[in-house]
Amino acid sequence: MAAATLLRGAAPGRGGSAWRWQLRAAPRHRLAHGSGCQGGDRAGGAAWACFPLRERALVRVRGPDSAPFLLGLLTNELPLPGPAADAAPPLVRAVYAHFLNVQGRTLYDVIFYGVPKHADQEPTFLLECDSSVLDALQKHLVLHKIRRKVTVEPCPELHVWAVLSRDPEEASGATLLQEHKGVPEGVHDLPPGVALPLESNLAFMNGVSFTKGCYIGQELTARTHHMGVIRKRLFPVQLSGPLPASGISPGTTVLTESGQAAGKYRAGQGDVGLALLHSEKIKGPLHIRTAGSGRVALTASVPDWWPTTTK
Repeated sequence: MAAATLLRGAAPGRGGSAWRWQLRAAPRHRLAHGSGCQGGDRAGGAAWACFPLRERALVRVRGPDSAPFLLGLLTNELPLPGPAADAAPPLVRAVYAHFLNVQGRTLYDVIFYGVPKHADQEPTFLLECDSSVLDALQKHLVLHKIRRKVTVEPCPELHVWAVLSRDPEEASGATLLQEHKGVPEGVHDLPPGVALPLESNLAFMNGVSFTKGCYIGQELTARTHHMGVIRKRLFPVQLSGPLPASGISPGTTVLTESGQAAGKYRAGQGDVGLALLHSEKIKGPLHIRTAGSGRVALTASVPDWWPTTTK
């Protein structure tokens, strides 16, 4: 028995041609058991490993009005599906975008896919989201559906997997992870109703179009963009010093050497994380105060995939 699998390729940047994904069949036992799988082309020296992304879920939006419906809700243009061939799996194009509230703050970050349309099929899109907001996203879509000819439904038969390259020469087959920190994903990095899209570097990730038609939350986003002033941004940070056993709490104030507020810690794991910081204050020494007069140093960096004008 087979189940459909959405394979997410690992490539830096979210707007290039490398962001092409495949919807294909995979053995159900492979989806249900084990932490990953490996494979490759020995003749060509290529090797890969894939892992299930259990914290991600999918929503299907289909129907004659699905395209204009989504255009009125998302920050980006719709992905153009690739050609479907009978002899090969259909090519699925992916686009990154946010759903915003009327105040222009992020509700949900999604990667959405245009499924190739066959002659006897209605337009169909898949929205990949944080699994913890699956129900909330469906309710949000249904709330704005009104009289449009659109069906919104979960996709329990679909699974999202990450595909990573690995070194075929190593006996352990170690996975080659590129160190491209600073890409937020999910409700911990982008708290619903709190995060602002441009402060969260949505434009750098090709997640917003400033030439498309109207969408909910567009006014503040467009005005901020055209003013050209974004004083705070989400930066990748490295922590050094004795960390609390429970980690750094989200929302903890980040301080300069003189004790002035430089921003707030957003989320992280171990000694790496993300923080919303004033851009002009990241070059000086920063720290976070912990319980018992403790102090953890914090170093912010500018990712190499950001535009050079912002570095």
